[in-house]
Amino acid sequence: MLRLARAALFAVIPAELVLAVLLLSGVALPVPLIVTAEAAVLAVLTLETATLLRLFRAARRDGADRRAALREAVRWLVPEKVRRLTGFEARGMASLYLWAARRRHGVPPGATAVGYSREERSTALLWLFAMAVETAGVDILLRGIGAPAELRYAVLVIDLYGLLIGLAVHAAAVTRPHVVSAGELRVRYAGFFDARIPRDRIAAVRAARNYNEQGVITVEDGRLAVAVASQTNIVVELTEPVAIVRPLGRRAEVTAIRFFADEPEAALQALRTVGATEPVALES
Repeated sequence: MLRLARAALFAVIPAELVLAVLLLSGVALPVPLIVTAEAAVLAVLTLETATLLRLFRAARRDGADRRAALREAVRWLVPEKVRRLTGFEARGMASLYLWAARRRHGVPPGATAVGYSREERSTALLWLFAMAVETAGVDILLRGIGAPAELRYAVLVIDLYGLLIGLAVHAAAVTRPHVVSAGELRVRYAGFFDARIPRDRIAAVRAARNYNEQGVITVEDGRLAVAVASQTNIVVELTEPVAIVRPLGRRAEVTAIRFFADEPEAALQALRTVGATEPVALES
């Protein structure tokens, strides 16, 4: 039943979107087709609700409280990649508030925040400007060809939401820096990635600039790279593997980490001194 519920959900969402676009475009669809489509949506919603209730009751029988049982039911019903994508969006929206309030996420008292967004700031602003121009251009084009007002409004909402998401990604990069605290090194990238490395597993740190990183978050031969503008400038060597979770849920164990810091010397100094019970090796 769980597989059926997932398959039905992924089938009905695109079909409903296509139907909405056609209706907003002024296409005259047969009434029986519309009724059948809406009946299918209702049936899928009923199936999803029944499946969720079954999973919830199963978790309750296993001893979970109501909140934990609901989380467990959603975890089983909604695929991990969908949940993680939703989480990216939620963290981005929360970051907009933090950015406006000039606050940072996950930087406790006594910890050192290590920023990494400066290198991409100009690129992000140019990209947002291009998106804004594209939004205005598409609306002018639709007006010029006489598109229905409902369709223009729908496209405008989608474009504006895309612009908001782009702004949220940049806000997340600003408000969710790397963090060096007494207990851990936290390496992050906006709302997409968050790795926690216990301080007692750090063997050595060094400055090492690389301008040719192949991707933003990559793992190769047990070495993690978290790049900004294809660059990293700090390398952390570990005494034993640390488990990390990549943006869409893939797990890996790494023994070395490369990441980018706006001010690498300050980051190295923090890694050497903040809360350290014994000196961390600084390699040249």
